[in-house]
Amino acid sequence: MPIYEYEALDSGKGCTKCADRFEVIQRTSDKPLTRCPACGQRVIKLISWCRAAVAEYSDVHGAAEKRIGEYEREGMWSHAAELADKHSEKIRDTDMKLRAIDNYAKAGYDAKTLEKHAKTSFNDND
Repeated sequence: MPIYEYEALDSGKGCTKCADRFEVIQRTSDKPLTRCPACGQRVIKLISWCRAAVAEYSDVHGAAEKRIGEYEREGMWSHAAELADKHSEKIRDTDMKLRAIDNYAKAGYDAKTLEKHAKTSFNDND
């Protein structure tokens, strides 16, 4: 079921629940709320940004994640860093890039080299 956001029509008159935004889980077939469930103040339904994310990973991504984790558990930081770095470039994943940088640091790579490496951005062409 979706989560809908509401707030008091007149925020100066709302209670602590409806003066700020509050969320309600409702069926799509349910009618929107018109009153705050706590104080009865008139509320409006808001248009909000979708905060859900659907992550779909390929078998290749899953295998890379697994292998990186194995390298990390074995203390093979440079192997983990190299694989995470290559995979982050392929899938344009900033979190994976940061994981690679962290593993490079654990492997003893120079901090200045890592600083330059960290400036790589995947958002340049997005």
